[in-house]
Amino acid sequence: MNSHTFNLVVRHRVGAVLLALLLLPLFMPYQALAVNILIFGLYAVGFNLLFGYTGMLSFGHAAFLGVGSYLCGIAIVNGGWPWWAAIGAGVAAAAVVGVVMGYLAIRTRGIYFSMVTLALAQIVYYAFYKAERWTGGENGLRGIKVETLDVLGWKLDFLNPVTKYYVILVFVGAALWFVSRVLNSPFGAVIEAIRENEKRAAACGCDVARAKLLVFVLSAAVCGLAGALRALHLSIVPIDSLHYLQSGQAVMMCLLGGMGTFFGPFVGAAAFLYLEDVATTFTSHWMAVVGAIFMVFVLFFPRGVWGSLVHRLARSAAGAEPPR
Repeated sequence: MNSHTFNLVVRHRVGAVLLALLLLPLFMPYQALAVNILIFGLYAVGFNLLFGYTGMLSFGHAAFLGVGSYLCGIAIVNGGWPWWAAIGAGVAAAAVVGVVMGYLAIRTRGIYFSMVTLALAQIVYYAFYKAERWTGGENGLRGIKVETLDVLGWKLDFLNPVTKYYVILVFVGAALWFVSRVLNSPFGAVIEAIRENEKRAAACGCDVARAKLLVFVLSAAVCGLAGALRALHLSIVPIDSLHYLQSGQAVMMCLLGGMGTFFGPFVGAAAFLYLEDVATTFTSHWMAVVGAIFMVFVLFFPRGVWGSLVHRLARSAAGAEPPR
C-alpha cells in the first residue's frame, strides 16, 4: 500500500470501516454471529474511547452495556414505547449512570480507578438483580418483542437476520461518525494528551478532571447504545449483561484488536466471538482455549491484530501516520 492510499483510508476511516462491516456477513458462517460482532464491536469501541484513547482502564463497563439493555427493554415491555424511543432511553440511562460512576471514579488513578469502577459496576448489578418487578431478577427481562420496524412508512422485518444486521449497522455507523468527530476535535487532542502525560496536560491548561468525566460519559453512552441494540437483537436481557465478565470481554476485545485504533475493536470482537464459536464446538472448556490464544497475542502481538497491521502499513507508507 502506497502512502497516498494509506492516507486516503486514514482520512475516510468511518467510510472504510462501514465498507468492511457491510461485507462482514458474507464471511461469517451464519448471520447471528455477524450481528453479535457488530454489537460487541460497538461495545468495544465505547470502551476503547476510554481505555485506548484516554488511558483509563475500567473494569466496570458491563454496567453501561447492561443498563442500556435493561432500560431499552423496560421501556418497551412496561412502558409500551416505540423501539426508537426505547433505544434513546437506554443510551440516556447509561449516560446518567456514567455521570455518577465517572464522578466517583475519576478521583482515583491507575489500579485504584479500575477497582473503583469494578466495585461500582457490582453495585449496579446487585441493584438490578434485586429489582425483580422491573428486571425479572435472575431470570432476566423477557418479552421484548420487536418483529417489525416502521421507518418512515417502510415496514422492515426485524426477525430477518440480514435485515436486522443492516438496521443495526445504521446505528453503528452513526455512533462511529460521532466517535470520529470527537477524536478529530480539540477535545480528542486533550484526551490523548491525558493518556500520554496527565500532569503535562494539566500544566498546559487542560481541565483534566472535566475532560476525564466527559470522556467517561461519552464512553458509557456508546456502550449503552450497544446494550440497547443487543436487547432488541436477543428479545431478552439476561442478568449476565451486568456481570463483571462482560467487562473483561471488552478488555480482551480491545487488546486483541488493538487499543487506540479506530477499527481495532471490531477486529477484536470478531476474533474473540469467532474463536468462542469454534472452540465451543470442540470442548466445554472453551474459555481455556480462548484464554491461551489471548495470552499468545498479548505476548507476541502487543499492539493487537489490527494495531500490528496498521503499524506495518504506517512504516511501509513513507510519511504516513497510523490511523487512530
